[in-house]
Amino acid sequence: MTWIAQRAGQVVEGIRIALESLRANRVRAGLTILGIAVGVFVVVVISAAVHGINESVARDLESTGPTTFYVQRYPITFEACDGTGDTCKWLSNPPITFAEMDALNRLEGAGTVGAAMYWGGSVRYRDRNLPSASIESYTGNWASLGAPEMMDGRAFTEQEARSAARVVVLTTITRERLFGESDPIGKEIMVNGTPFTVIGVYRDNASFLSGGGDRAKVVMPIQSLGRHLNVQIRDMGLAVKPREGYQPAELIDDVTATLRGMRGLRPGRESNFAIITQDKIMDTYNKIFGMFFLVMIALSAVGLIVGGVGVVAIMMISVTERTREIGVRKALGATRSAILLQFLIEAVTLTGIGGAVGLFVGWGVAMLVRVYSPIAASVPPLAVVAALAASAVTGVLFGMLPAARAAKLDPVEALRYE
Repeated sequence: MTWIAQRAGQVVEGIRIALESLRANRVRAGLTILGIAVGVFVVVVISAAVHGINESVARDLESTGPTTFYVQRYPITFEACDGTGDTCKWLSNPPITFAEMDALNRLEGAGTVGAAMYWGGSVRYRDRNLPSASIESYTGNWASLGAPEMMDGRAFTEQEARSAARVVVLTTITRERLFGESDPIGKEIMVNGTPFTVIGVYRDNASFLSGGGDRAKVVMPIQSLGRHLNVQIRDMGLAVKPREGYQPAELIDDVTATLRGMRGLRPGRESNFAIITQDKIMDTYNKIFGMFFLVMIALSAVGLIVGGVGVVAIMMISVTERTREIGVRKALGATRSAILLQFLIEAVTLTGIGGAVGLFVGWGVAMLVRVYSPIAASVPPLAVVAALAASAVTGVLFGMLPAARAAKLDPVEALRYE
């Protein structure tokens, strides 16, 4: 117990001396703290953003069901493509058709097969105009593939979708921008100059994959997009949800065989369509953000190194200024380990303050990102531990040199130092 109390006293004394040194050398200490704070700030903000994006992506995928997969005209690929058929053969893939969708719907294992296509244009109601709105179009089973949270009115029906009815469903943000506090149900708006009737309003859960909730968005039947807005349905994609109790892998094989048969593909030829599973989406996402995260960590490491160099400089100056003090302590019986521990505690205190500052500022920025962007950023506990640990390790590593120099001072020479 006596040894523990002695060590605790040394730690408290080291922290006190470090704080006094901060007050005496505000500029030098401030620059050192700034370097550490910047490094920790980057770690915290990036960790919070990636954590929020992870949750957003997982929520988006979960909304369509964990077994749902997608049939697209083009694959997800990172290969070099200069626009020619030699480097990107998939550019010649034919569009997904409604006939193919109907054929997949007839498969034994298919529970729901729905189509989607995305467009853009202007939306206007009287004198209020939204020139760059997102236009999303789906088949009539839109709600069963990813049930929207309807705030008012209803979603369009299968009959309305098949007949290409001129009906739209607005997001809450679009309603607010076009109608303010008034009721939009039954009102007529102009979408790319064509009149459509508003039948419902739903809450658009802003997320990373959906592009956020800041942009105005309207949803209509996919047949209405083609017939009334004269859009060629060439980049339509399908979402396929297996029947309950049916394994996705089995249905993927059936879908592949059906599409290859309809497209007349011989056994040796590659498929001219892409089947994208949720695992593939997550794998692609992890590749992209894994590299992004590594780059950000490297940048934060630069900040920690800059702060570490500052620690070396300020601690070397501190050792020089306190040479006689070190000599007196050694003459009174202080051991090398006690002197070494003293200066390491001072270095860790310095970097710990920088880490705390970076953590606090990073947390504040993460909260701003959460409020003002579609990214639900949150600081995970592991990021807090990593930030504080990184600052402490930086203090130990860069404080070791000046601490070792102080511990090795000859007491006689130190007492003679002027």
